[in-house]
Amino acid sequence: MSQIPPTRPAKGFAFRGVSVVTTTVPTAEDAQRLSQGAVQAQLAACAQVDQITSHYLWKGELQASPEWRLVFKTVPDAVQPLLEWLRSQHPYELPQLLLRGEQAQHDYGQWVAQNVKAPLPVREARR
Repeated sequence: MSQIPPTRPAKGFAFRGVSVVTTTVPTAEDAQRLSQGAVQAQLAACAQVDQITSHYLWKGELQASPEWRLVFKTVPDAVQPLLEWLRSQHPYELPQLLLRGEQAQHDYGQWVAQNVKAPLPVREARR
């Protein structure tokens, strides 16, 4: 049996780290408010919105609810401010906030980085 060689990017392709934050909200209006707000605040370069149905247990009851899934693309340094902002603006008592790291093609990753205003790192004062 032959082995499959490891997958490598095509020649000339470079990759850059992009962070992806996902949440769900109950209404299209909430989805629009959060997606536009995060992009306008430059906490995310873009947000994608999908209508879905979620099935889950909540307070012992089986639920099936229409929801809107928001997927935000940002840079690693802006993840914490984005999560804090989402938490402060979120309509749910217990919002789903998920984070994953991705490797984006370099030019797309560069576009993400150019459209996110990452906070400057806080430096501790020297004594």
